[in-house]
Amino acid sequence: MAQDEQKDDFAAQASGGRSSLASEFTDFLKENKKWWLAPIVIAILGLGLLVLLGGTAAAPFIYTLF
Repeated sequence: MAQDEQKDDFAAQASGGRSSLASEFTDFLKENKKWWLAPIVIAILGLGLLVLLGGTAAAPFIYTLF
């Protein structure tokens, strides 16, 4: 009986929609209580954005910030 319930649960989860990377990450933070990772990831994404924008026409405006 428990195996049938397990199969039904697996089928229900498999038929569900796919989650985005951001929602998977927030679910991970909620479930494992690793909220200290959020500022690190935000800072890394911000630096990556600055690097990407540094090679575009927006570069002179970014360099004036520093």
